[in-house]
Amino acid sequence: MGVWSFVKDAGKSLFGGKAEAATLPESEALKAEIKDLGLDTTGVEIKVDGDKVKVEGKAVSPEMKEKIILAVGNVAGVAEVEADDDEDDGPEPRFHTVQKGETLSGIAKATLGNANRYMDIYEANKPMLTHPDKIYPGQVLRIPA
Repeated sequence: MGVWSFVKDAGKSLFGGKAEAATLPESEALKAEIKDLGLDTTGVEIKVDGDKVKVEGKAVSPEMKEKIILAVGNVAGVAEVEADDDEDDGPEPRFHTVQKGETLSGIAKATLGNANRYMDIYEANKPMLTHPDKIYPGQVLRIPA
């Protein structure tokens, strides 16, 4: 895999309010967020070093590892996520950072060549996305192959 940058000041606050959003996340808070999303962390270790998170180990699938990377990366206070290289993970994951004014259909047209494939992006980002219209600038999305 590799290293991915996230917008540190965007994302879900695990601490309650905007004033606390600048607080750096802790490993246990990130693990709780992943568990709340129902993602399977079997074989994966989450380590935090300041505003950087390292995802180590072999997840149950490449898709699950990508979702874990996004789940921790889209938390306020996280600037970067690094993941181990797994030889048999397949192709490098494709991520897209949402810009102001973008929609899933616009992102689908730009990345997948067809605006009608917006539901493919939505499905690839569940459970982090709860509705196709609920995306925000700075959020990083997984683009399916």
